[in-house]
Amino acid sequence: MNDEARAEIIVTGIVQGVGYRYFVLTKARQYDLKGYVQNLYSGDVLTVVEGPKNLIEALFKEMEIGPPHAHVTGADITWTKFKNEFNSFEVKY
Repeated sequence: MNDEARAEIIVTGIVQGVGYRYFVLTKARQYDLKGYVQNLYSGDVLTVVEGPKNLIEALFKEMEIGPPHAHVTGADITWTKFKNEFNSFEVKY
């Protein structure tokens, strides 16, 4: 069953300045997910994403690896209530 879900994902490691946000943007759009990805001042990357739970889980698995120059040391996912808040997936600055 593809229940609509929402997740907040925080990824730590060397994930800024290595194309990580654009990696997430490309993958999320491939899965037709909605939401955004942005750098945090802490050096981490935050992704807020909505869509079918199984597709968010697939995105999360890819985010745990990241693009070639990234070095992911941690990835945490928090499931929240689906809000149908987004029309597309974007990079937030």
